[in-house]
Amino acid sequence: MTTASARHLDYPYPRTSAELTDEMLSMPAEELAAIARHPLTVFPDTTELYYRLAREMADELRARNMRGEPTRWILPVGPKAQYPILARICNEERISWADVFAFHMDEFLDWQGRPVDPSHPFSFRGYCDRNLYQLLDPDLRPHPGNVVFPDVFDPDAFGTRLRGEGGADTCYAGFGYRGHLAFNEPPSTRWHQYTAAEFAASTTRVVPLLDDTIVAHSHRVTGGYTQAIPRMAITVGMSEILSARRLHLITDGGAWKRYIVRVLLLTTEPDVLLPVTFAHHHPDVRVTVDADSIAPCALGLGS
Repeated sequence: MTTASARHLDYPYPRTSAELTDEMLSMPAEELAAIARHPLTVFPDTTELYYRLAREMADELRARNMRGEPTRWILPVGPKAQYPILARICNEERISWADVFAFHMDEFLDWQGRPVDPSHPFSFRGYCDRNLYQLLDPDLRPHPGNVVFPDVFDPDAFGTRLRGEGGADTCYAGFGYRGHLAFNEPPSTRWHQYTAAEFAASTTRVVPLLDDTIVAHSHRVTGGYTQAIPRMAITVGMSEILSARRLHLITDGGAWKRYIVRVLLLTTEPDVLLPVTFAHHHPDVRVTVDADSIAPCALGLGS
C-alpha cells in the first residue's frame, strides 16, 4: 500500500485535460503519487482495495455508533465487491446499522424510463439487498425506510430526505472512465451546452445513458451484448454528491481508468466533460485506487 498526502509543490499543474502532456500521461506511478493534488492511497490489487474499503466503512460506522451519532452515507454500486466483506465484518464485530441512513446513488431504468425490478440482473437495489442487507444479521440491519434509492416518480424526494437527515457524512463514489460520478455523465449533445455552475447544481434526475456507458457495461459484463444493458437511469445529482462533508473517490478499473485517474490527480479546474474534476474544489476529498489504475498510460502500439 502507498499513501501520499496532497502536495502543492511548484509543479506546473495543468488547468484542464487538454493541457496534459505526454510526459504527464506516461509518468511512472511513484512520481505521480508524489505530486498528486489530492490525498491518495494506492493498493497493490483490487482484493486489498475491497477489504480496506470495507474495513474503513466498518470503522467509521462503529466510531459514530460509539459517539451516539447517526451515519449518513451516499453509496455506489461500483465499486461493489466491498459490500459482502463489510457485512461479514459487521456480523463478526456486532456493528449495528440501526442508525444508518444509506442513500444509494442511482438505479437503472428500462427503455421506457420505468425502474427495473430488483430481480433484474442489473438492478442496483437487488445487488445491495443480496450482497449487503440480507447478509447482515437481522438484529444489525438498518430500518428499511432508511435505505433510500432515487425515486423516478418523485426525484426531488431524494435530496429532500438527504437534507432532512442532516446531509451525508461521507459520499463513497466510484468514477467512470469518462469521469462520471453515479450517472452524472458528461452532457453530450450538439444542441445544448451547460456551464460548470449549472452542472454542479444538478439534482436527482432521469438520464438517458451515453453510448459509451452501454458499450463499457457490455464489454465488462455481457461479452459485448448491448441489448442486455438498460438504456436509462435515475441518478443523484452533482449538487447532492458535492454536498457531502467528505468525498472518497475510488476506482478499481485498471487500465480502463488510467487516463481519468491522471486527470483527477493533476488538473486543477472543473470540466463539465469530465465530471470527477468537480471534486477539485471540494474541501475534503481523498482518492483510492489499485496499482493497475495508476500505471502509466500507453501512448503507442508498443513493440
